[in-house]
Amino acid sequence: MAFEGMRIVFIGTGEIGVPTLEALLKSEHDVIGVVTQPDKPAGREQRIEPPPIKKVVTSGAPNASPARTGRALPFPILQPLRIKDQQAIEDIGVLKPDVIVVMAYGQILPRDVLEIPEIACLNLHASLLPRWRGAAPIQAAIAAGDQETGVTVMYMDEGLDTGDILSQHRINIRVDESGGSLHDRLAQIAPDALLDALRLLGEGNAPRIPQDNTRVNYAPKLKREDGRIDWSEPADAIERKIRAFNPWPGAFMELAPLLLHPGAAGGRNLKVFSVSVVDLSGEPGEILRSEEELVIAASKGALSLSEVQLEGKRRMSASEFLRGHAAMLRAAH
Repeated sequence: MAFEGMRIVFIGTGEIGVPTLEALLKSEHDVIGVVTQPDKPAGREQRIEPPPIKKVVTSGAPNASPARTGRALPFPILQPLRIKDQQAIEDIGVLKPDVIVVMAYGQILPRDVLEIPEIACLNLHASLLPRWRGAAPIQAAIAAGDQETGVTVMYMDEGLDTGDILSQHRINIRVDESGGSLHDRLAQIAPDALLDALRLLGEGNAPRIPQDNTRVNYAPKLKREDGRIDWSEPADAIERKIRAFNPWPGAFMELAPLLLHPGAAGGRNLKVFSVSVVDLSGEPGEILRSEEELVIAASKGALSLSEVQLEGKRRMSASEFLRGHAAMLRAAH
């Protein structure tokens, strides 16, 4: 049985899914509903903001179709607090989708939702599964020194990224790749990955390849504290983490409180955005140079800091930072 234009419910929240939803809305497929997280407070002023996926379908986004520029939407936007609630399950079931597409939603779908679509429930995951399962595969790939990554389209089951693989689209990881740049590049290849998968489903030719569980790695959700630089690691490992954690959760080192001003109650964090590995050595955390450049020793090698931001100050080059704050740099930890 062949399907051409399929009825699709899109479930997602994060920015990475925006190009894929845009592509679906322009395709021959019929988007019949969107499920996303509830609006939440955001920013310093804690204003209530809709998630990126909702913004795309309710506001005049770049390249927005007429259906999304202030007119009544042709499909519902559902924002359940918990997708496993019975009302949410019923609201999705009423739509009778052929396919449910999930990307960066933020909640695990219950079996009752997985069984709703006529054909399949597909998830787009930003890793070459089973390499990095979990919430932070983009950062994990860079931090581990992987040379390639990609987008996996998989059939969803009740596990965490454990479903059978339909297809994978691969890209190389650049030597200067940051978490932010790789996120954006993966977001741009995801639409083709999904549309190709839907074509195979429609033709009845979609493969179903079980994951090799002997090759599984996990990338758990990151916390801000995960960005603390550990100078007991080798310089090349720290350099990869700094790139991986830019922009989230951000890499930082703490400057000792007494070096800021006498009587200081606590240290201040120095965010580190970019560094380069240099062939110098010293005790881990030892500042080797602090005049024209800021060089800090790791367990093997050292790092020359390029761009930094002292807590409460603006982002600047390390040399600019040194001109105003050299006196405080007698130790790092």
